[in-house]
Amino acid sequence: MEITWGDFKKVDIRVGTILNAELFEVARNPSYKLEIDFGELGVLKSSAQITSLYSVEELIEKQIVAVVNFPKKQIANMMSECLVLGLVGDNDVVLINPDRKVKNGMRLA
Repeated sequence: MEITWGDFKKVDIRVGTILNAELFEVARNPSYKLEIDFGELGVLKSSAQITSLYSVEELIEKQIVAVVNFPKKQIANMMSECLVLGLVGDNDVVLINPDRKVKNGMRLA
């Protein structure tokens, strides 16, 4: 299915830095709770099923890419405010991130 340039422009994809990560023990699938700094947009929460490849320690201060204009979604006892983007393999997810440090909140274009 093709999309138009206008469709693509509706998706707000931004860079953010993970400030906090912790095991999301009540989630149905193994996940982390993340708090991500998106600069002028503020700090948003998300859940990410990335426990097979990433430890809490290596996630802190890691820059990631996320969609920030989806509606909020209840996941277990947390309200997810953004969708962290990754490349999905057979049993794991590899995070998408810039190859150099950039300003939090920069938009993908």
